[in-house]
Formats: sequence, structure tokens, C-alpha cells
Amino acid sequence: MTTILCRLAGPRCSLWRYRAVINREMQSRTSHVIPREEARLPASDGRPLTGDSRAQSRRQHTEAAAPVEVDLKRLEGKDDGIVEVLMCRHKARNALGNVFVSQMREVVSTLSSDSAVRVVIFRSLVPDVFCAGADLKERALMNNSESDLFVHGLRSLMTQIALLPTPTIAAMDGVAVGGGLELALACDLRTAANSAQMGLIETTRGLLPGAGGSQRLPRMIGITLAKELIFTGRRVGGQTALEMGLINRAVEQNQTGDAAYREALSLAREILPQAPIAVRMAKEAISRGVEVDIGSGMAIERMCYARVIPTRDRQEGMAAFIEKRPPQYTGE
Repeated sequence: MTTILCRLAGPRCSLWRYRAVINREMQSRTSHVIPREEARLPASDGRPLTGDSRAQSRRQHTEAAAPVEVDLKRLEGKDDGIVEVLMCRHKARNALGNVFVSQMREVVSTLSSDSAVRVVIFRSLVPDVFCAGADLKERALMNNSESDLFVHGLRSLMTQIALLPTPTIAAMDGVAVGGGLELALACDLRTAANSAQMGLIETTRGLLPGAGGSQRLPRMIGITLAKELIFTGRRVGGQTALEMGLINRAVEQNQTGDAAYREALSLAREILPQAPIAVRMAKEAISRGVEVDIGSGMAIERMCYARVIPTRDRQEGMAAFIEKRPPQYTGE
């Protein structure tokens, strides 16, 4: 299906094209391509970047599609290979509503099968907010069965993010609570501004973390500390989160409110030059290995190692070492 791009203006996202445009394109099945609208977005260093939308409306019966709440941006030039997932549900502070979750699921599905992607950064375009967690207004309208199914879908989405083959980084420049922190926990790495507030606050709402938080947080910071945070529903700042091992890097917030994003981009740029297949296999070995006993983990490591031996990148790495030059990896 032809990808329809949205136009991003300032900190807000635009509306989708009408659903009828997509329907006509699918029915025609010709070589004709709908003209694409490309948005040029400034990177942290001032270079123009291309905005790339992948989300679609969850309501198939309506002509007008939902506004964009999750978008995709592919960086160019020296940052080619870094992709940003942009969360831009401004009025609801990126709350995890039906449309938001549906669009996020489609974006993540697109990334999972794209071999050109080397690092993914999850960031927010909403000032002072990463993700405010569940959309309680939507949840209030659900019966018990609907609520259970929705949370099951959230849990599935977080697993989908965790299973992305490339390294993922959550850049928390503001509030990340409940499902918002669970989204960050599903990523491989996390950066945060010291002023950011994060926590699994579900017990303060008569709930418990249901999108993977009760399992990922103990594995990350230890059972005792995770229980304390979950039982109390406490929020912590960036520096405290760093000391706990909850995040990788904490930074002072800047005047533009995107210090954590800039730190995440710096981290992504450190990963970018490394051999893509080797990085993917390293992620798989670590992620699968920590879930099993050490003997099984060694077997997983051996399997992943065997997959990098025949690659051209391994040969390039050896040649570059011998020739005393930087390697040029192609992901082959």
C-alpha cells in the first residue's frame, strides 16, 4: 500500500488524508503512485529530515481517518539508519488510547521488517511529557471484559516493541508513568532529563502494572526495589532512576526541553557505526539468554555467533583491523 505521509508543523501533527484516497488506490492496483507530501523536520544539528507516517485509522467504517498520534521519522545523511518514533497526542498527553495504540502497533510492525533500520528512538513531541499512561477516560467507558482485552493488547504491544530486532532507546524528557514507563521499559536503553518523573503508579488507581511492568522492572532493578516502587506507586526523577539502574543516562534539561532526546541521539550515533547484524545478534543473545539458565544461555550465544561468522561485515571488520582503517559495514 502506498505510504501516506503527514505534514508536521511545529510541535503538532496534522490530520490524515481521507480514507477514500487509500481505498481508491487499493482498488486501482495500478503502477500509479499518489504524490507524497514530505515534511522537512529540523534535527538537533539543524539539518532537514524527512517525516514518514505509517499509522492508519482504526475505524474502517468512516471516511475521515483519525488524526496522527504516532508518527515515524527517518533521519538522513550521517544519521541514516536512525529512525524516530514520534508520539504526538497533544491534548491527551500521549495517553494510551485506542487510536494511539493502533497507530503505535502499525509503526512498530513496519520497523520490525525493515532491514535498513539500525537504531530506533522513541520520543515525544508533547512538551514535558513522554507518555502519561492509560487513557482513563476511554477506560471508564469499557466494561470488565473490554478492559481486560484492551490491557492484553497493551501487553502485546510492549512485547512487540521489546522484540524489535534493532536496539531501541526511550528518550524521556517529561512524565513517564504507568503504561508510559512500561513502554520505556520495553526498550533496550533509556535516557531521561533529571526533571522527568517516572513510576509505575497503577496501585494508586486500584490496579497493578498490566503491560509488562511487573515483570520487566524487577528484572531491571531487582525484586526488592521493584516491589517498593510498585507497592507505593512512587515517582522518581532522572538522577534517582539512574542510581537505581532504571535508566542508562540522566541529563539536565535544556531550554528547548529535549535534553533526553539529544542524549538518546548521541547514544544512537555511538551504535550506528557498528556492524548491524552483529548488533542485532548481540541483542538477541542478551534478551533471550537472561530468561534461561546459564547453560541454555551459552547455547543461545553460540547460535547467534554462528549467524555472524559467514557475514561480509565480519570479513570487513577483520580486514579493517589488519589495514588499520575504520570498517565500513553494510549489514550483509
